[in-house]
Parts: sequence; structure tokens; C-alpha cells
Amino acid sequence: MPERSAGGPGSEAGDGAVERLAGGKLLLDRPAEAVARLRIANPERRNALDHEILAAIAATLPRLDEGIATRCVLITGTPPLFSAGYDIAEFTEEAFEDEAEALVAHPFQAAMEAVVAHPWPTVAAIDGLCLGGGLELAVSCDLRIAAAGAKLGMPPAKLGLVYGHTGLRRFLETIGLPRTREMFFTGRNLSAAEAERIGLVNEVVDDAEIEAAGVRLAGEIAAAAPLSTRGNKRVIDVLAANPVLSPAQEEELVELRRACFGSADFREGVRAFAEKRRPAWTGE
Repeated sequence: MPERSAGGPGSEAGDGAVERLAGGKLLLDRPAEAVARLRIANPERRNALDHEILAAIAATLPRLDEGIATRCVLITGTPPLFSAGYDIAEFTEEAFEDEAEALVAHPFQAAMEAVVAHPWPTVAAIDGLCLGGGLELAVSCDLRIAAAGAKLGMPPAKLGLVYGHTGLRRFLETIGLPRTREMFFTGRNLSAAEAERIGLVNEVVDDAEIEAAGVRLAGEIAAAAPLSTRGNKRVIDVLAANPVLSPAQEEELVELRRACFGSADFREGVRAFAEKRRPAWTGE
């Protein structure tokens, strides 16, 4: 059962309560209004993603809106790093065949799908190392902000691993074919500046600012019109996954836009713009 405690690392705002998941290796708090933050807290293993953490991510994301409004999810690590990747420490040569099958079946994919499928925008705040499965977790988010000293990389070429096609597809969608080839063929780590240049991250900030900058970005997203944010994320996701829309998909996206014109929030947004004031969103 999840544990709750007062305070926690980097709880700049919100009620200060921290929910401890996966035996304390994943922390959930609310650092800003309508922002839920998931923090990987496995420093002894360089924030490696083990089965407990991955299962907790998959189970937690679908329930974040229960009882407390959540309009943006921030995913980060315990300083000084994001995640060194999937935890392969328990693999042994003697039992490798069985464990390799477990690797295919483990909850990694479920965790990534939960991030991708979340109805509200997701942000990864990257500090220090962000490698392998940790980088796929970040790429599964909608936006990424990185500390200037961060290092991002994909090491399958150095491990003898053929990477999962669903993960590779996310990189293709994010940085394109040439850069995906470069990352996976060389296994080189990229600096934050290089990652920003190729579109792997959206913004780079000073190392000391990454915690606050991640919360600010998530808070800015959460403060936007809820119907617009959720609706636009849905439209973007459908268009990205379907170069050619089916009639049902076309109708869904047209209906999203049609519904917004009849919403109270759209009328409030127009009034607030004309009156030069901050809108009061209701999500209706």
C-alpha cells in the first residue's frame, strides 16, 4: 500500500504530502496547482528503473486525476541524475535465457504506454545522466527540459541489444531517421546542448535551476485552459500516430473542436482576453 508523509525532496508548493510508491523508490507529490510530480528515487542504483518502479508508474498514472485535479504530470529523478536506465543488475549468464524472456515480458512497456496514453501533457525534467530506458521514459513524455550538465544517450550498440521497435518508433517521431540512426549506431552520449539542437529536448537551463524550471513549465501548462490542453493533446497524438485518418478519427477530431465552441471555458477565454484579465477556467 502506498505510504504518505509530509514534505519531501523539492516540494516547492502544493500540500507538501509525499506518497511513497514501489517501496519508496518512486515518490508522488504536488509541487504546484494541478501538477503531479513522479520522482524516481532509487539513488543506490543510479535511479535505475526496476520492476517495482515500472509497475508503480503504470499503476499510478491512470489514477492521478482521482480526487485531485491533475492537468500536467512532471517526471524527474532524485538529484543528481534522472535515470541510468533499466536495471539489469540481476541478470546472470547462467539463467540468461529465462531472464531474457522476463525482460521482454516485464512492465517496462506498460509503464511507457501509461505515460504516452496519459490524457494530460507530461514533462520530463532531466538532470545528470539520462540513459537507455531512462531516456525512453523521457522521450515518452510530451516535453523535455534538461539541465545544462545533463548527458543523454542510448547504449544498445555497446550492450549487444536490438532495441524494442516501439521504443525506436518514439525516437523516430522525436528526432527523425538520421539522428535516430546516429544515436543507436554509435551509442554516444549527447550533451544537453546537442540534445536541444536535434530536438531531443525542448529547453536547457542552468544545472541549479532544473528543479524549479521543471515545476514552472508544468505549472504553466496546468494553468492553461483545460479543455484546450487536453483536446489539443488528443488531436496531436491522433495525427502523429495516423498519417491518414479514418472517418471515425476525423469525426472525433471535428467533434472535439465543435464542442469547444459551445464550452463555458471558450466564452470565458474570449471575455478574459477582451477584459485583459486572467481567465477563470472551469474545465466545462
